[in-house]
Amino acid sequence: MSSHELRRYDLLLAGLDLLDQAIAVFDATPKLVTWNKAMLRLLDFPESMVRVGTPFEEFARFNAERGEYGDGDVDRLVAERLAAARAFLPHYAERERPNGKILAIRGVPIPNLGFVSLWTDITEQRRAEQVIHEQNLELEARVRARTQELENANACLARANAEIDQIAGALRHSEEKLKTIIDSIPALIAYVGRDEVYQFANRGYAEWFGLTKEEIVGRSIASVFGAELYPLVVKQLAIVDRGERVSYEYARKLANGRMAHARSVIVPEMSAQGAVQGYFVLSTDITEQKASQAALIQAQKMEAVGQLTGGLAHDFNNLLTIIIGNLSALQSQVAPGALAEHLDPALHAARRGAELIKRLLTFSRGQTLEPRAVEVGALVQDMAQLLARSLTENVRLHTQAPPAPLHAFVDAHQLENALLNLALNARDAMPDGGDLTIAIGERRIDEGVAALVELPAGDYVQIDVTDTGSGIAPELLPRLFEPFFTTKPFGRGSGLGLAMVYGFVRQSGGNIRIRSTPGKGTTVTFVLPRAQAPATPDEQGAAVAVGAGRSVSGPVLLVEDEPEVRRVIRLQLTALGHTVIEAADGVEAWLLLEAVSDIAVLVTDTIMPGGIGGRELVTRTRALRPDMPILMITGYASDNALAGTAELDVPVLRKPFDQAALAVALDQLLEHPTTAPTPREEAPDR
Repeated sequence: MSSHELRRYDLLLAGLDLLDQAIAVFDATPKLVTWNKAMLRLLDFPESMVRVGTPFEEFARFNAERGEYGDGDVDRLVAERLAAARAFLPHYAERERPNGKILAIRGVPIPNLGFVSLWTDITEQRRAEQVIHEQNLELEARVRARTQELENANACLARANAEIDQIAGALRHSEEKLKTIIDSIPALIAYVGRDEVYQFANRGYAEWFGLTKEEIVGRSIASVFGAELYPLVVKQLAIVDRGERVSYEYARKLANGRMAHARSVIVPEMSAQGAVQGYFVLSTDITEQKASQAALIQAQKMEAVGQLTGGLAHDFNNLLTIIIGNLSALQSQVAPGALAEHLDPALHAARRGAELIKRLLTFSRGQTLEPRAVEVGALVQDMAQLLARSLTENVRLHTQAPPAPLHAFVDAHQLENALLNLALNARDAMPDGGDLTIAIGERRIDEGVAALVELPAGDYVQIDVTDTGSGIAPELLPRLFEPFFTTKPFGRGSGLGLAMVYGFVRQSGGNIRIRSTPGKGTTVTFVLPRAQAPATPDEQGAAVAVGAGRSVSGPVLLVEDEPEVRRVIRLQLTALGHTVIEAADGVEAWLLLEAVSDIAVLVTDTIMPGGIGGRELVTRTRALRPDMPILMITGYASDNALAGTAELDVPVLRKPFDQAALAVALDQLLEHPTTAPTPREEAPDR
């Protein structure tokens, strides 16, 4: 065997010892032929056991006796694994060791010789996948180590005492097999000489740069990486030249314009004198991992903004309750026409503010929805006339309905608002005219992509809203769903339209994304959970008869911690003919309920200071006076703020509301004192 061939063989074995994966080769017996250092580190086998000729059965029995395969009869567990090994079939499995480490185990047969086993520590990958899954916005570790074959090199060396020609032929055969194995490993492996010229690269490494193995060998690092990335590599090589191992990440643009990301490890090859004479390179494609990290960060950002808007909305609802209540009272007390030029614009502005707050609540996923099975194609067709009137004459509207009716489980009113917002955005993006297309179709999300799109696997209805407008710059796309962010000129939009659509879609159990090409147009795609067609005709639009006002035998106890809000609601109740007793918190209200026996109705805020909140006050009141009608009022809309109100079976009226909405709620409450339905919230400007 020539020194050059031995040199190449040693390089290959040294390179494999640098891998984090554990590798073992068994012959057809099966007995251990060769292994790398990672096998001892990952599998904790005694060094005395890991030797040439150790039967596979001895490793299996050692693992079974120390509990690696779980509970069960040791002989049976060993027999099962021995039978699988002797079957010489490719296999893959994952196993959690008693020490908590998760190993990926791959077995690949070597025809007529034996098989290769490769163990990869995927503990951190699985933990990262769990973190992504737990935070909807979802971090999925995409680095998976796959390996296939390792040639029985020690078996060839065992025959090294034979004739020199036999040894050389065996080594050549071993080298070809080893190259096949390295080409099959899902990692990018290369060796570069001290002169920065590639001497070896596996298939994955060459294809990463759009080359073949034959094309990359003999080329310089500068010609492979290009002028843009070469300075980064040189900087890392300067560190490796000091004898240190380095790890770094880089990104390169592919031919299709997409960015690909890789994490690379460079290990120096040291001579006997301690000089660096080459570089071992091991890289991993982390493009999908980067995408998952970005999705998680964006989801966390949107969640934080949603929580902030939900809290702000509560305070604004209280302020608007005071403003609208006082303006409405003033309007009812002045003569018709008097002060109208001042009162009407003020009320209109306050109600517009309330509408903005509703959009904020929708974004923060707090606005109460009324989902049902909605035939999406019919809804879009019904909206076509409204949309056509809302668009300019030079915007052509097209609808593409599915061949068969598709039903989505969604709030029909909110879906109409979302489509109207998207249509108006598309109109503004086409000032010189163009085409607006609304397409409806089926979408099946399987397990493979469910985590990536942050949705459960299942059937969905997909809606695509496409325009041929000016498009959106790529750097702006991640911010489009942020509240108050807008690409329109100052004064042309509030920046809440897309935020409202995002909140509605996510709250409805779907997801949304935007694709856009500057100068060519934009497509907004969102999916909603699919539903079965309703068994009975749709009665959503049926009119609800409302009582004309009912009197009660005693006073109404009003509990509200904000004095100005309490004053406005007291005036509204008084105007409706009720006597009112006020309490500033739950403690004061409970003392009044115990002391005043003729209180007829309780109207209470949900969240209050003082130790007794709205929910506890309702519970106590139900125990003291089971038949007393109770109405809860709130400026919150988050799930946390309203947690526990559903089981109380008490209607909730949301702020801001006017006297008419309060009258409707009380009428329904007095008609069904203990089982009154939650009043439907009316828009402030209706």
